Amino acid sequence: MALEQLDKYTKFFGFILKYYNSDIVKSTTNSAMNEMTVEEIPKDDFDDQPEELVEDLKRMGPTYVKLGQLLSTRPDLLPDNYLAALAGLQDDVETISYQEVENIFEEEIGVKISKAFVEFNPVPLASASIGQVHKAVLHSGREVAVKIQRPGVRKNFFDDLDALKQMAAIAVSHSKEAKKYALDDVVEELRYILLNELDYHKEAQNLMVLKENLKEYSHLVIPQPVVEYSSSKVLTMDFIEGKKITSLGHLKKLETDFNPLIDDLVEAYLKQIIVDGFAHADPHPGNIHLTSNDQIALMDLGMVAKFSPKMMEKIMMLLVGMSKKDGDAITEALLEMSDYNSATANIENFRKNINRLVLESTSTKAEDMETGRIVLQMNRIAANDGIKLPVELNILGKILLNLDQIIAVLTPNYNLQQAIQKFIKRMVNKKIKQELKPENVYGLLLDNKKLAENLPGRLNKITEKLANNEFEIKINAIDETRLTDGFQKVANRITSGLIIAAMIIGAALLMRIPSSYSILGYGILPFIFFLIAIGLGLFLIYNIMFKDENFRNDKDS
Repeated sequence: MALEQLDKYTKFFGFILKYYNSDIVKSTTNSAMNEMTVEEIPKDDFDDQPEELVEDLKRMGPTYVKLGQLLSTRPDLLPDNYLAALAGLQDDVETISYQEVENIFEEEIGVKISKAFVEFNPVPLASASIGQVHKAVLHSGREVAVKIQRPGVRKNFFDDLDALKQMAAIAVSHSKEAKKYALDDVVEELRYILLNELDYHKEAQNLMVLKENLKEYSHLVIPQPVVEYSSSKVLTMDFIEGKKITSLGHLKKLETDFNPLIDDLVEAYLKQIIVDGFAHADPHPGNIHLTSNDQIALMDLGMVAKFSPKMMEKIMMLLVGMSKKDGDAITEALLEMSDYNSATANIENFRKNINRLVLESTSTKAEDMETGRIVLQMNRIAANDGIKLPVELNILGKILLNLDQIIAVLTPNYNLQQAIQKFIKRMVNKKIKQELKPENVYGLLLDNKKLAENLPGRLNKITEKLANNEFEIKINAIDETRLTDGFQKVANRITSGLIIAAMIIGAALLMRIPSSYSILGYGILPFIFFLIAIGLGLFLIYNIMFKDENFRNDKDS
């Protein structure tokens, strides 16, 4: 066990040492310290390294592949060419043997594969770091896809995550850059993502929830699980024959009008994000297929995003602002959902940069637009100005980034901004109807009932106190004692200053009067006045420099 941990740390430190002095880390550091923005660094400085970084992450193992995929949504951390390389990062893993697949299925489900299925293809359709997928046929004739989780994958992931967590904690405690970009939060987010992806029970539930939420969209299809043949490590679901959106032939694109499909796809994702608060978080081209009957299939729901009601409202405001290209509205929405210190954050610079970003995105055609990239770019701008945007905005950016690719392939002339404006109106109506559901109205009635019950008694108490001249309003706004104490100190200082000044002026005038007694050539009386004035002045300076500080410390404690 100790040797395994040592090997993990050795690989990790070897990776860090390789990239610590590289241009990519320097660019991130400079950006973090506001010395230089990523855009100002010449791209040639690190054009040759993105592919090398991708290969190194693959060699590090599945956990680091997932970390790379997560970092592909962090433009505040990495330059654009690295984001593009990491976005397509897929792990190359060996397939599980058919014997292992049989053993895992029987152990999890309690039934042999030969009994559960009429046919089961031993050759996997796909193989990834967490599991691999096989095609099978149930006795009912229903074609299904069976996802089998790799043996030991959970332990490997969590061992790597524990090492990453310790390294991130050390980095955050010793590095301003690591603390600013919250590397410990990145690792925590990775852990949360993997916990969900490793539990196939959750994925089965996600498939059913999404199917129900999107049942009104006839052009979309979501595979449904076979609950009897599913567990935390085995997921059996509908097999959907289709092609990746990005692999469609040119002729197919010319012959088919994809606008109705894209309308449904865009509206469905808007509904997920700002009405349901439950969204398919990984709609990359590999997970979006076009079926033989021209439907769009949403695959792989291991990763979903959940948005709170308040966050949904802020995101809706953000999308409305983006559709209208209103930089100020976008800025206000971002600030309302973010975390920042008003004393240190550069709000005006943030507002200026967001407006500049919005104005530069002049195109409305899908093939030229980068809505997702713009959202992710906002994170980079925010980090440079001392503003921390919520994780949900990264998820939103990733969703929109993938949708941009799909829309650009199927309908290059699609006006996404116009579609968002049109659909937002409908979404708002849906949201209002949802909030007027009986259970929500019932909660509102209960609150009003409590108010109605308590109001007469409270009004009676108020009027009684008013009649007896006992009504008081307490405001904890100003410390009166401290305020008057401060005024007294100011008055004393002014008086002391006037006395000192008078003594100095008096001494200067007395010097002109001849005296039989003198010290150092000066009359004794003006000399004494000067000494007293110097002593009082020093005493006054001492009080200002030390006593006032002690006074503040006493009050604060």
